[in-house]
Amino acid sequence: MAATTTTAVGNPLAPEWLTVPNDANDLPRAVWSDTAERRPSGDLAIGGVSVGRLIEQFGTPLYVVDEKHVRARAHDARRLFDREFTRIGSRAKVYYAGKAFLSTEVARWVTEAGLNVDVCTQGELAVALAAGVEPSRIGFHGNNKSRAEIDRAVGVGVGVIVIDSLVEIERVAEAATAHGLVQPVRLRVNSGVHASTHEYLATAREDQKFGITLADTPETVARIRGHSSLSFLGLHSHIGSQIFGTDGFAEAAARLLTAHAGLLAGGDVPELNLGGGFGVNYTRVDDAAPLETYARALADVVAAECTRLGIPVPVVAVEPGRSIVGPAGTTLYTVGTIKDVSVSLADDTTAVRRYVSVDGGMSDNARPALYGSDYMVRIANRVSDAPAALVRVAGKHCESGDLVVLADYLPADVREDDILAVPVTGAYCWSLSSNYNHVGRPPVVAVVDGSARVIVHGETEADLLARDAGTTPPASPKNGTE
Repeated sequence: MAATTTTAVGNPLAPEWLTVPNDANDLPRAVWSDTAERRPSGDLAIGGVSVGRLIEQFGTPLYVVDEKHVRARAHDARRLFDREFTRIGSRAKVYYAGKAFLSTEVARWVTEAGLNVDVCTQGELAVALAAGVEPSRIGFHGNNKSRAEIDRAVGVGVGVIVIDSLVEIERVAEAATAHGLVQPVRLRVNSGVHASTHEYLATAREDQKFGITLADTPETVARIRGHSSLSFLGLHSHIGSQIFGTDGFAEAAARLLTAHAGLLAGGDVPELNLGGGFGVNYTRVDDAAPLETYARALADVVAAECTRLGIPVPVVAVEPGRSIVGPAGTTLYTVGTIKDVSVSLADDTTAVRRYVSVDGGMSDNARPALYGSDYMVRIANRVSDAPAALVRVAGKHCESGDLVVLADYLPADVREDDILAVPVTGAYCWSLSSNYNHVGRPPVVAVVDGSARVIVHGETEADLLARDAGTTPPASPKNGTE
């Protein structure tokens, strides 16, 4: 293929936000994990481990997690929210939102940094417990917790259960009574704040499955307080995910504090949980605020509203997940088929889009198919001085929407067997992964100080077949021989 057909300077198929980079080998610092770097050889290295070594040892696709990055962001979250809420005469509780990515190793990293852990299924609870997380440091979410999940959560002594519906009040109260315990609970309410994010990620709107309305809050809290086996800690709100600005959080906090103040007449309300959803940069044009900005803004609005309402400042809980683990992750792929496609334009001209297909896809990163999410991509095994070409990185699955990177620029000489690296895949990639087309989930490897180790095993063909009840196990060898 001639490079002249794919050189993408001025390619009209590029989205408006995407500009041709001066160097298609660069690693924009705002997107890549803390320890990612180009070595003089051209190889990408993360955590002091070269991509070549990782591929030789683990193959592709491969999730790579920068351990230092996760630990540093967890420590920052603890430090920043502690500092800002101490400043206004209160304190903070910081929960790591396990739904972003949870393994026993990650649970240990974040708890060692001083964070609690938020889970929303029995499986996530099991992982946290297996990691040795103290149950009192676990919060349990979910809009449809089964009786078995509630019973287990209460039985092991989780620190708080978030009540999501009226029926859960009775279910949690019954479980607590059966175990002879008093279970601390929060109540999830919909603030009505319409966060600026994807429709599927906005979780505080009125017409959706989570929580109850603010108008129903007083009566619902009265029902909670009517059970001697429940201890009401306060309200909980989550306005959405991947939110860049602080205005939505400030408005939600103001609305919740008004409700919070009204509840004080009926008893103590020691806490207020404002959720998470702090955005991260996925491309060079994104401009997510640093975590410090969110911490300061929330503390300021809580202090101002409590002064206005004439109430004590409660303990404030937050639940960052993506902002801690998202940028720490990079996914590696091997290039297979490359195809140039001529696309007709409205002015009767044509433009060329280069499809670069890799050995993974929507089974290891569903976000582009689910949300139209944008990512960046770089060749990871070498550098090139070829001109930049517009590419679309496609997966190997039987869906036209199976795209990993919707649009970015790579050197025009990208070729079969190149290794591609897609950054910011630490959150909601492994968590949303599947076995579509009977593809095994890739392993997750942690890198730190020049060493690499598997923290989640990948799935083999044998693993997939082992779950198929129609397979016949191979006969056992006789006398210890084949």
